[in-house]
Amino acid sequence: MLGETSSTRAFIPEVTILNFWYVYALRSLVKKFVYVGSTNDIRRRMDEHANGLVQSTKAYLPLELAAYVAVPTERKARELEKYFKAGSGKAVLKKRILS
Repeated sequence: MLGETSSTRAFIPEVTILNFWYVYALRSLVKKFVYVGSTNDIRRRMDEHANGLVQSTKAYLPLELAAYVAVPTERKARELEKYFKAGSGKAVLKKRILS
């Protein structure tokens, strides 16, 4: 790009939407239930949940996508998913994100 130097280019991430990982929260529309998961293909994963192909959520159908966060790597997604499933992370998710 015009006026771009190697030092400015270093701060621009070369990540496209196709490379993101997603941490998502689903909420049951019929029972008090929230599910947290992660995926690199959110549309495929939502279809799997909606069609009852996920053992953990099929008893709670129908579900809505309540929230999602895009992160650049699988490692970050797994760490965030683990955080949202445990103690203080679960509280943050319910109080700050899902409320």
